[in-house]
Order: sequence, then C-alpha cells, then structure tokens
Amino acid sequence: MSNVQVVKFSQIKALQTGQLRKKNQEIILKAAEKEFIKFGFEGTSVRSIAERANIPRTNVHYYYKNKEAIYGDILSRILELWDDAVIIANDDPYAVLSEYIKVKIQFAKTNPDASKIFASEMIHGAPRLQEYLATDFKEWINRVSDIIQTWIDQGKMDDIDPLHLMFCIWGSTQHYADFGTQVKAAMGKKTLSNRDFNQIAKSLTHIILKGCGLIK
Repeated sequence: MSNVQVVKFSQIKALQTGQLRKKNQEIILKAAEKEFIKFGFEGTSVRSIAERANIPRTNVHYYYKNKEAIYGDILSRILELWDDAVIIANDDPYAVLSEYIKVKIQFAKTNPDASKIFASEMIHGAPRLQEYLATDFKEWINRVSDIIQTWIDQGKMDDIDPLHLMFCIWGSTQHYADFGTQVKAAMGKKTLSNRDFNQIAKSLTHIILKGCGLIK
C-alpha cells in the first residue's frame, strides 16, 4: 500500500494565500520602516506608507487597521530579532560574549532600519514598549547580569558592573546601524563591506573583552 499523501486543492490554496499575505505584509513593513525613520511616528500616515510601497491604501488596511498596528508589528519583529541574540551560562565567558558581539554587529549590518526604529522608540521614552521593558526585558537583563556576575565571582573576568558592560556592547554595536552615515563618512566609504563588518566585530571584541580582563 502506498504512503503517498493526497494534497487537497483547498490546502494548496491556503498555502498560496498564506504566502501572498506574508509577501504583501513584508512589502508594507519595509515601506513603513523607511517612512518611520524619515518622518517619525507622528509624521507617518497609512497613505504615505501605501505610496512608498506603491500599493493602494485599501490594500494596506486589508492587513492593518491603522499605522499603530503597523508600527506595533515592526516593533514585535524587532524584539524577536533581538531575542535571537542570547547570552547563556557557560564556562567560557570569552566565547559567549564574543559571539554575542558578533551577532549584534551582524544585526547592524543586515537590519539597520530596525535598529534605528528601536533607538527612536527608546529616545522618545518607549511609549509602546513599557510593558515589554517592565516584564520580558527586565527578566532577561536580570538573568544576563546574574550570569556575568557568576563569571566575576568565579574569577573568570574582572570585577565590572554587568549592566554597564551590556550598555557598552549595545551602544558600540548598534552605533554602526544608528549612526551608519557618520561611520561611512569617517571611513570614506559609501557602503561597508563584509570585510569591514568582520573587522568591526574583531576590533570591538578585543576592546570590550580585554577591558573585562578576558583575553583569548
């Protein structure tokens, strides 16, 4: 007896519909990111997003009720992206922290717009991320601080403040996205190459981790 599965037309149709929805949402969100970066939340409208995406405004409303819903979806995706960068309890703090720095630099390279929107939200008091900051984020940063403090207590790294170490990593890595224009001007380049980003990760890893007493 054959184990061949019969795929119904309705299943194929549902799959195609889901793929089309995802594609259209990506178009809308990419356009919205550009609008929010250029004009801010208040200066952006569903109309301007639709015009940048080159689609009818009614199509945008089919997927999103208003610009608040679009902005909320963008922030949710940014947080999911950030959550992919993890710091875990491990016997080798150099390996864990150097990998974290490398991943954060990769984000600056591949998702600069997301980083800028997140930074703007923070600068404006994070009105739409207060619950996240008080719950998931607070739990995460407390856990990370405990991990770093354990390494310190075990004599594996210098006695530094775990929070200020994290602030230093965030500020230095995200600088290459949030202030990319300044970085490229200083380096005399229109765009940064893969080699540039590899050198950035190498330099920041050396500067930050040596400052913590971690030497490979």
